[in-house]
Amino acid sequence: MLDIKKIHHIAIITSDYNKSKLFYTNILGFKILQETYRADKRSYKLDLAINGIYKVELFSFENPPKRLTNPEATGLRHLAFAVENIDVAVAFLKEKDVKVESIRTDKLTNRRFTFFRDPDNLPLELYEI
Repeated sequence: MLDIKKIHHIAIITSDYNKSKLFYTNILGFKILQETYRADKRSYKLDLAINGIYKVELFSFENPPKRLTNPEATGLRHLAFAVENIDVAVAFLKEKDVKVESIRTDKLTNRRFTFFRDPDNLPLELYEI
């Protein structure tokens, strides 16, 4: 068995680097750790932190293929963020014109959650802890 300690990072390829950069920093509040332009790939790599714990990497590539279907597609299903008060978090997203689904309750944990989308229509979840 591998001795895995934690998730190190999550990588996301964006179709519009600047739009996604603003979304993840100005709306979701991630802190920029480092921004790198890789001239050989004509690509940006943006390292982002969430409360100094986890890291999300945003990548730009020329003409990346689109996601074919919703969360049931092979690959990353969705990325979930823990929040203490889902009502406050949803209200904030709506103030920023982010469309948010209705809040639901997880039948297994009895916790509330909802989904919204990033600028590339990737499914993101808020999960109340």
